[in-house]
Amino acid sequence: MGEEMIGLVFQYFQKASVAAVRITSGALKVGDTVHFLGNTTDFKQRIESIQVHGQGISEADTGAEVGIKVAERVRPNDRVYKVV
Repeated sequence: MGEEMIGLVFQYFQKASVAAVRITSGALKVGDTVHFLGNTTDFKQRIESIQVHGQGISEADTGAEVGIKVAERVRPNDRVYKVV
């Protein structure tokens, strides 16, 4: 399986376990598998939901800033890869 970089984490909300991600290329859909990778971050997970301003959406395109529920802690500037 290959991976393509689609975005960067710019904020993490610990109480809600939500990563704020800026999509820099491509698109992200509910059901996609992503890989979060940084200096101390390295895990993969399936996307269960994507939100923009508290509203659930099914797909986000380049330039969108979205919230993604994450299974582990992420940090600003962690890279987000889509597993293809």
